[in-house]
Amino acid sequence: MPARRILVVEDDAAIRRGVLDALRFAGYETLSAARGDEGKRIAVQADCDLVLLDLLLPGADGMEILREVRRTRPTLPVIILTARGAEGDRVAGLKEGADDYVVKPFSAKELLARVEAVLRRSPERPTDVSRIDVPGGFADLARSEVRFEDGTREDLSERESALLRHLAANPGRVISRDEILARVWRIEPSGVETRTIDMHIARLREKLRDDPDHPRVIETARGKGYRLAASGPST
Repeated sequence: MPARRILVVEDDAAIRRGVLDALRFAGYETLSAARGDEGKRIAVQADCDLVLLDLLLPGADGMEILREVRRTRPTLPVIILTARGAEGDRVAGLKEGADDYVVKPFSAKELLARVEAVLRRSPERPTDVSRIDVPGGFADLARSEVRFEDGTREDLSERESALLRHLAANPGRVISRDEILARVWRIEPSGVETRTIDMHIARLREKLRDDPDHPRVIETARGKGYRLAASGPST
């Protein structure tokens, strides 16, 4: 199993360094940010398994980051690290979707115990998928092509292959357009026209021979996004 990767968003250099050292010593991979705007970008776009998030940050408030993570990556666990100990602040963080709340000062032992507990009850990082069954054939994502039983093939663009891979790596879950923009296009979703995603889905369905009126590979969840049909991934 690959090492879990944790993002630390903390503007205090000493605290950030101490948290990163403790996580690395415990065997985790780490990412870090000292500003809120940078932290929000990494949290939305990077491949990580958990976010340790300070609330008082330059560039973007921690609550703003938490709301954006919940909007674009609803299953990504977040633990808030903050000096705010008031009950109202703790409740506000939990209502916004935080998985846990650690008040400074805290020990490395306590923090690691909280991290382990949250990761235990969180889903594993989605496994990569190299092959997806489609009507009359299969999509080979390693080679970015679709092969059919009649001997014909369709080439997939890099973006089409990445889009299909992300859907397949999250079986049964509806993937929002905002999450697709963040995780596949690698851009901030706020204020971006999402019609381009619908166009890519339409072209992808055409290449997969997936009837849009009765889809067997990519299903539409109206007003929410897209998901891969239950029978899609095979390996």
